[in-house]
Amino acid sequence: MKQITLGIPKGSLEQSTVKMFAKAGYSISISSRSYFPSIDDDEIECMLIRAQEMSRYVEKGILDCGLTGHDWIEENGSDVTEVCELVYGKVGRRPLRWVLAVPNDSAIKCAADLEGKLIATEAVGMTKRYLAKHGVNANVEFSWGATEVKPPRLADAIVEITETGSSLKANNLKIIDNLCESTTRFIANNEAMKDEFKRKKIEDIGMLLQAVLAAEYKVGLMLNVREENLDAVLSKLPALEGPTVAKLAEPKWNAINTIIDSSAVRDLIPQLRAAGAHGIVEYPLNKIVY
Repeated sequence: MKQITLGIPKGSLEQSTVKMFAKAGYSISISSRSYFPSIDDDEIECMLIRAQEMSRYVEKGILDCGLTGHDWIEENGSDVTEVCELVYGKVGRRPLRWVLAVPNDSAIKCAADLEGKLIATEAVGMTKRYLAKHGVNANVEFSWGATEVKPPRLADAIVEITETGSSLKANNLKIIDNLCESTTRFIANNEAMKDEFKRKKIEDIGMLLQAVLAAEYKVGLMLNVREENLDAVLSKLPALEGPTVAKLAEPKWNAINTIIDSSAVRDLIPQLRAAGAHGIVEYPLNKIVY
């Protein structure tokens, strides 16, 4: 049987990735004792790999495809095919930021103040490029984790990835500069994309994952309205590509189906009811395929 090998990012993105795949129609089960999660698709074999290493294994062909941050692709200098961008994270849908942070009481206020200082980070290459850009000579030390706790005893500053900044604040650190923003990318091995079966399988997965994210903050609305109230109801409806209006079997009645932002529902439904809508049904969406 033909298969592709898919890398699932281990760590902060692990659970949100599994949930996203579930909405896409793939059930992934991860055991604490194994780095090979099970998936309900015989054409896919999964491996748990740290996002920091994902692009290297995809480039080498050990993995056919995987999910990792654009920052790690750049950090590793990996030559891979970017199938699609997937803006999601541990907390929500926002780009992750690589930031320069120091203790709240530190005298370091800007890049120039890093001269001769020690910086701890997982992104050594990115940090060295940042220092070179600012003409600063500083020592950059690779951090194996728990980077936020290293200042001030083990480092003068850190370069760390953050989504909300809450972990930095909890460790009495302040952000003094942003190095870059990064989003998750679904990537594939260049040779794998030349194989017809693998390319189609990978592209189908990418399409479904993008459809999940497109639907994340949307809901569907169905409602019925009499002919004389149709224009008034339609004027209240924002829509993805215009609402669908269909005649009902009962004379002078119409059915409307549309997609709207979930945040608008609580204000919109009372307005629709006041405009003459009946039988209003709100339903969740798993995917929107453009």
